[in-house]
Amino acid sequence: MHRARRAAVPPLPMTQPLRIVFAGTPDFAVPPLDALHAAGHRLVAAYTQPDRPAGRGQSLASSPVKQRALQLGIAVEQPASLKSDEAVARLRELAPDLMVVVAYGLILPQAVLDVPRHGCWNIHASLLPRWRGAAPIQRAILAGDEATGITIMQMDAGLDTGPMLLTRRTPIGPREDGGSLHDRLAGLGAAAIVAAIDGWQAGRVAPQPQPGDGATYAAKIRKEEARIDWAQSAVLIDRQVRAFNPWPVAETTWAGKQLRVWQAEPETGALWNGASPGVVVEAAAGRLVVATGAGALRLTQVQLAGKRAMPAAEFLNAHPLAGARLG
Repeated sequence: MHRARRAAVPPLPMTQPLRIVFAGTPDFAVPPLDALHAAGHRLVAAYTQPDRPAGRGQSLASSPVKQRALQLGIAVEQPASLKSDEAVARLRELAPDLMVVVAYGLILPQAVLDVPRHGCWNIHASLLPRWRGAAPIQRAILAGDEATGITIMQMDAGLDTGPMLLTRRTPIGPREDGGSLHDRLAGLGAAAIVAAIDGWQAGRVAPQPQPGDGATYAAKIRKEEARIDWAQSAVLIDRQVRAFNPWPVAETTWAGKQLRVWQAEPETGALWNGASPGVVVEAAAGRLVVATGAGALRLTQVQLAGKRAMPAAEFLNAHPLAGARLG
């Protein structure tokens, strides 16, 4: 996610807490911030993106990292960019031993990466080199990966190509969605960054080059990817539904209206073979089943445009869908 080039970092001091500049923005970055604070390191600043308009009123809203940093008494820096001489000079004033970066959202130029005495470490939500890039959590679910994890990486000039300091592996559950995996990996990342620093200070952790094979790219999620193509198999659509919960949420159309699909599950058996993809083949007794290009998908939680999300059984009470075509 970030680019930099620097020489191998020297050993970290073992006798005192580190001066750390933390850089992160969303909820995913809050557990690592808490963990570093609890471990006794001196967090001299938390860098996060500027406040943005949010909600119907479009009033300015602070990032989750800013809110938590202020609660912890950590100074907050919110530059719109890190490319200016002023931004680099401000970072130098903070004299950090280490910069910890997690889902910050801004590119760190070389001048910034050169400031911390012991370099910059990134908390990346995959087992590198698989899923380098912006959306490793969703891409892992979309691909049907059975496991993922956290990599603590020493940042270099490439896109998530730097040497690995520590990895933590975790299985992806068969019904796991983007939200639940996000939360588990945030906690795993928090534990991993503290363990990596402790191990480095004790001489147990050293950077190792990433494997030469197996690299994949996790492109940023585009909202249009959420549109369901019923000609795909039930297995692939199920992955799409799970990967895009809670954002951007898989969607189709019914009677010209947007219908979001929050939860679904493939149906087994050959009962609906031959039905056209997108046709509702069952809409009774609380079951909402749609034919796909291969198999059928049972929708269990849906949301009509302008309405709240609800169980499919409740939706069917008000909307008879038998024989309808979605999409």
